[in-house]
Amino acid sequence: MKMVFFDIDTQIDFMYPAGALYVPDAERILATVSELNRRAPLVISTMCTHSEDDPEFKQYPHHCVVGTIGQQKPVSLLREKRCTIPSRAEGVEQIILEKQELNCFSNPHLMPLLKELNADRYVVYGVVTEICVKFAAFGLLNMGKRVEILTDAVKAVDEAAAERMFSEFSAAGGHLTTAAQVH
Repeated sequence: MKMVFFDIDTQIDFMYPAGALYVPDAERILATVSELNRRAPLVISTMCTHSEDDPEFKQYPHHCVVGTIGQQKPVSLLREKRCTIPSRAEGVEQIILEKQELNCFSNPHLMPLLKELNADRYVVYGVVTEICVKFAAFGLLNMGKRVEILTDAVKAVDEAAAERMFSEFSAAGGHLTTAAQVH
């Protein structure tokens, strides 16, 4: 069974208290996400890449502006062999998928990449549970493959909204599991 892990938006601006759009307690999942990324056969890591005047800043404070430290991923979450879309994905262990919108499927390269990879199973984790993780998980579910959210490797801003999302995800055929249960 071909499996692809999805590491959603684990960038410095979200993961650390000094970040521009810090997700409370997000730093607590860093070790788990790091371990998952290391053992993943292939990990697709989404990454906000905003310009200074990005339209998203009408809804959210400035964050993950291209070229800033906050836009980067923590080094502990990076694989040695990686590429950034739209690079070729052959032989890499990590793909950095840039996005300017909440939904990673807004990157026009994602669907062709997923079709090329032809995975049977997707494992999703990262931040923010009820926003970007939700878009990724439901987008992957729409492909008709097995999709798992690792509940101990996600962080929410709104816990009630995250719980509603988990219920909707399960009802739609998604699976909730933990990092220890991924084989």
